[in-house]
Amino acid sequence: MSAVAGVSVEPHVAENYHPLPVVISHGEGAWVTDVDGKRYLDLLAAYSAVNFGHRHPDIVAALEKQLGRVTLTSRAFMNDQLEPFAAALARLCGKELVLPMNTGAEAVETGIKVARAWGYRVKGVTAGQARVIVAAGNFHGRTTTIVGFSDDETARDGFGPFTPGFDVVPYGDADAVAAAITPDTVAVLIEPIQGEGGVIIPPEGYLRRIREICTANNVLFVADEIQSGLGRVGTTFACDREGVVPDLYLLGKALGGGILAVSAVVGDRDVLGVIRPGEHGSTFGGNPLSAAVGHKVVEMLETGEFQKRALRLGTHLRESLEALIGHGVTAVRSAGLWAGVDIDPAYGTGREIAERLRERGVLVKDTHGQTVRIAPPIVIRATELDWAVEQLRLILEG
Repeated sequence: MSAVAGVSVEPHVAENYHPLPVVISHGEGAWVTDVDGKRYLDLLAAYSAVNFGHRHPDIVAALEKQLGRVTLTSRAFMNDQLEPFAAALARLCGKELVLPMNTGAEAVETGIKVARAWGYRVKGVTAGQARVIVAAGNFHGRTTTIVGFSDDETARDGFGPFTPGFDVVPYGDADAVAAAITPDTVAVLIEPIQGEGGVIIPPEGYLRRIREICTANNVLFVADEIQSGLGRVGTTFACDREGVVPDLYLLGKALGGGILAVSAVVGDRDVLGVIRPGEHGSTFGGNPLSAAVGHKVVEMLETGEFQKRALRLGTHLRESLEALIGHGVTAVRSAGLWAGVDIDPAYGTGREIAERLRERGVLVKDTHGQTVRIAPPIVIRATELDWAVEQLRLILEG
C-alpha cells in the first residue's frame, strides 16, 4: 500500500479524484500518518470537514456513547437525539427549524427545493417558473442540478442536459444581482467566500448589499456556509463578518466533526416550514448517531473558543504567508484560518508545489492551476503553522 508517485494504489476505485500520492492510515489532531509511518501536517482538513482536528476526543466520545444505544431509525420514527440537536443548531443560527440531511450537496439541493416551494406557495410565482440567482465561479457540489449552473467545464462537460431556472452573475457584484432579479426570482444562492475557487473573498459590503436587495425584492438569501461556516473564518459563519443573517443557512462538512457526513438546512418557520411530509427526505438524514455527533459539534461552537482561535491563528498565518509575496507567491487571500495562495508560474503549478510540500511532510491541495488552499484544523498550533510556511519558503527558494 505504499504510495509511489505515478503508480495507482487504488486500482479498484473509480478515478473521479486525482489524489496526491500518500496513503493515510491514522490521524490525530492536525497530523496524519501514512501506511509507512511517515507523519504529515494536514493543512487541508478535508476541505474544512475536519475543523476540530482528526478524532477530537469529545466528538469521538459522543460517537462511542451513541454507538452503544442506536444508530439508525430512519425518519419513519422519531429518535431521542434529533430534536436536541435541531434545537441547539437552530439556536446557534438564530433560526427556528432544521432540516437534516447528510452531505453538503444534499443540503444545497434541499435549499433549492425549499426556495422554489416558498416561491410558489408564499411569494406566488407561477408554477414551473421559479428562478435562482447564483454566482460565477461557484462550487456548491457535484450533482447534475448543481453542475448545471457551474461555469467549471470539467464539472459540466458530458453531464447534460441540465436543470433550468438559474441565472449566473459575476461574484462580488451586487449590482449585477439587483439587475438579474425578476418577478420570478425566488432566491440568491451564494457562498459568502468561494472556497473551491481559491478562497475568493468578495468586496466589503457585498453580503450586506445582497441582504438588502433580497429583502427589498421579497427574495430569499441562501448562504452556502458548508466550507466557510462553523468557525473556519474566525466567526461562527462567514456571513457574521458583515453582520448579515441569510434566510437559509446551508451547512455540512464540519457539522459532522470530521467523523460522519452530516448536513442541514436551517431557517425560520415561514420559509423552511413550506416543506410538507413526504415531499423531501433521506433514510440517513437526522439519524441518531449523526444527531449526537452534530449536537456535540454545536456545543463546542457555542463556547466561541474555536472561532477565537481561528481568528488569532489566521492573523498569524496571513502575516507569515504575505512575507512570501514577491518570492514565489503573487497573492494571498485569507479569512480566519483559511487562505488561498497564488503561486508564481515561474516556480511551478499549484499541483507541483503541493507535491513538493508533501515530500516535506505538509499536505495541501491545489485548485485552478496556480492556487494552493490552506485550511488546517483549528486545533493546529502557531509553531506548526510556522513550520509549514517555512517548508513552503524553502521550496520556493529552490
